[in-house]
Amino acid sequence: MMPRLRLVLLAVVLCVVGSAGAQGTRETQRKLDRIKHELHEVARQRRKLEGQRSAASTQLRAVDEQLGQSGRALNDTEASLAQEQASLADLRRRRDALQLRLGHSREQLAQLLRAAYTVGRAAPLKLLLSQDTVADADRVLAYHRYLQRDRAQRIGELTAALQALDVLEQRIVSQRSELDATRQQQRRQLLQLQQDRKAHAQAVAQLDQRYQDKREREQALGSDARSLEQLLAQLRAAAARETQRRAAEAREAAQAARASGHHAQPRPPAPVIANAQPIRVGGLGWPLSGTLLAGYGARLPDGGTSSGLLIAAPAGTAVKAVANGKVVFGDWMNGYGLILIVDHGNGTMSLYAHNEALLRDTGDDVRRGDPVASVGSSGSSGAPALYFELRRNGKAVDPRSWLQQQH
Repeated sequence: MMPRLRLVLLAVVLCVVGSAGAQGTRETQRKLDRIKHELHEVARQRRKLEGQRSAASTQLRAVDEQLGQSGRALNDTEASLAQEQASLADLRRRRDALQLRLGHSREQLAQLLRAAYTVGRAAPLKLLLSQDTVADADRVLAYHRYLQRDRAQRIGELTAALQALDVLEQRIVSQRSELDATRQQQRRQLLQLQQDRKAHAQAVAQLDQRYQDKREREQALGSDARSLEQLLAQLRAAAARETQRRAAEAREAAQAARASGHHAQPRPPAPVIANAQPIRVGGLGWPLSGTLLAGYGARLPDGGTSSGLLIAAPAGTAVKAVANGKVVFGDWMNGYGLILIVDHGNGTMSLYAHNEALLRDTGDDVRRGDPVASVGSSGSSGAPALYFELRRNGKAVDPRSWLQQQH
């Protein structure tokens, strides 16, 4: 009875150990199934957010482009107003000069008229009788007629010129009034677009954050799933090894019992192992003056590494060309917003990004110090700032030493 009882006890212990290993495997499998289900749901939500983020980025690009066009149009209107103002000032100077000449001519004509009145209606006869010869009388009468006709003609010409200037002045004043109304409308439109752009940028930032959260959650769940799959595989391998070991021990025990007639004491089962202070930059040679937010090689607000300079400045601040060159690109680009690139020759190019408006077109020649854009925040959700890069033979270089050499 004792050997048989020992065999029964050994079998019971082995079953308990196997049951505990199987229970751990089943629990791990259930946890893995839950994680996979959540991973599938998070991936679905991430794909949905990815589509929403793409649509929001497209809308943000459209608003940035409209903002750039409106800024360019407002700049053109301001230039037209300045030109009309200069034309009006010149016109008024010409009118003052003509009025002065007209006053002199009118005074001369008045003198002639007073002289004619003094002589009376028989002035030609008196002039004729006062001369010694008929020829002298004819000549004096002719001079008298020519002089009166000349004064009257000059007065007529000056009066017509003044009337034409009055008409031109009225036209310029009307055009200035229309341009001023257009400017007010463009300013309201620009303000509305800036508000719309801020709302779109916030929406994109929120979607980016939600997308990033889902992606991080998806990565974390994926990592947990891989860890659980590895653990499950280890548990299954350990259970298989334990089963094989128990079977081998049972066979050895049976063989030993048959050989000696006695069952050995079973061995106990083996356990199952389961950016600092702000810096002001600018001056001659720089694209603008402002606060340096990120230098070359520093970390940008979005977490990326800067290949240039990020300089904060008020929205609408003029961005100037750092050297003579030709505009080779001007458009909206993902991550850069409204961007303008100038080729300076010898493989050197300058890049101006996140602009509110582009003031030059592709193919335009620019000189150092010419306004080429205005500061904005297009293509990003941060505060207004210029992102400036300098590239040589296509490779970004630290622009600070080069800019300092341009002084």
